[in-house]
Amino acid sequence: MSQNNLSHSHSNSNVAQNSHYFNLPLPSLALYVVLSLFLLGLAVSLFILVVVHNPLFFLVFLFLFALIAAFLLWNSFSFRNNRTILQYLRSFPDSDLSIASHGQLVKITGLVSCGNVSLESSYEKVGRCVYTSTLLFECGELGLKPVDVKESCFGWRLAYSERFSTDFYITDKNSGIRAFVKAGPDSRVIPLIIESRLVTTTKSCKVLASHLRKWLKDRNLSSEARLLRLEEGYIKEGSSLSVFGILQRSSDAMVVTPPEELISTGCLWQKMLLPVDVDGLILGIP
Repeated sequence: MSQNNLSHSHSNSNVAQNSHYFNLPLPSLALYVVLSLFLLGLAVSLFILVVVHNPLFFLVFLFLFALIAAFLLWNSFSFRNNRTILQYLRSFPDSDLSIASHGQLVKITGLVSCGNVSLESSYEKVGRCVYTSTLLFECGELGLKPVDVKESCFGWRLAYSERFSTDFYITDKNSGIRAFVKAGPDSRVIPLIIESRLVTTTKSCKVLASHLRKWLKDRNLSSEARLLRLEEGYIKEGSSLSVFGILQRSSDAMVVTPPEELISTGCLWQKMLLPVDVDGLILGIP
């Protein structure tokens, strides 16, 4: 089957598997500079507090540091949850395919249809899809051995993932022009698709459901009763989708391909977001 496997490796983290296709372009030197300034400011403010007995400078320093820390934590959270790329995609206007030029960065929103190959979701068996993802989370302590169903849950870790995409067509909702999207083999794809939670076992679960056990056994995973969470997402034929990539235009066809170079989202100051470098074709729900 001509499909694009986006699950390059299993992970013990709940970070998205496609995260290697984008990154925060912040050098490590910047973090060391911020840390050095913090230590210097702390030392000076404490000196003034002890010698001059004036707490004003110390309180101002703590306030400024809290703002900077909140800003960095917000950007870290947004990066891990794809918020920056989603905001950039939504703020980018839809392109007019009737006048778009060859090699132009375009955003196309419309209905998708399958190409020569269609996909089927792993767990629910939903057919005629152009993208599918199935994620299995286990409850364990800091990514160590999964806990028994009788124990408490201290955190979820991603134990297994399946992500696939394939080439498909998209019909622009504005012009009605149909374009071919290269999301199949050898294409770098960033799917901004939220998975739905299908199965969550509880501490009272003694035996897993037969369908879940079969799904686990088919993938050589343990089918013993334990705390599990299974999520699945897909883009089915006829769904509305936004595609962000490079337009390759010829006399008889329009093809959208992944950008050859990194694309920066730029600083989204209205949302207090730092720039993120993106390397791949973006698929998102409008």
